[in-house]
Amino acid sequence: MKKILLLSDTHSYIDEDILKYVKQADEVWHAGDIGDLKVTDTIKKLKPLRAVYGNIDDTKARMEFPENNRFMCEGVDVFITHIGGYPGKYTQRVRELLYQNPPKLFICGHSHILKVMPDKKLNLLHMNPGAIGKHGFQQVRTMLRFTIDGHKIDNLEVIEFKK
Repeated sequence: MKKILLLSDTHSYIDEDILKYVKQADEVWHAGDIGDLKVTDTIKKLKPLRAVYGNIDDTKARMEFPENNRFMCEGVDVFITHIGGYPGKYTQRVRELLYQNPPKLFICGHSHILKVMPDKKLNLLHMNPGAIGKHGFQQVRTMLRFTIDGHKIDNLEVIEFKK
């Protein structure tokens, strides 16, 4: 079993409140718009990190992290990208990839809107953790944590902070 902390849209922001949850996870996944790489460097000192770059990320971030990150976690096929949309409204680039070979868990960021919803057509679970950084329109900063045990995604929890 793995305890996952999922965050996105840090926009160069990291603090002790976020790091408290990082320390409790087995792995941290970042769905893009990292901003300053001090964010990912800080996380990597504490826990294994899987990440993608986002639209605000510079060349350094794009050299370190891919646009898409597809991997297995336990028995779950995971696909992370920054700009992906959501069930029924996927971006064209992502829609083609998802329809060719759907993962079990599809994760993106970008919108700053927390969403967790099934895609019954593709038989996958979509997650967007919202934004944990302080840049943007969101009134509440959010991230997600959950467990993956074999093929099972479980114990989903929304973590919220005031902006």
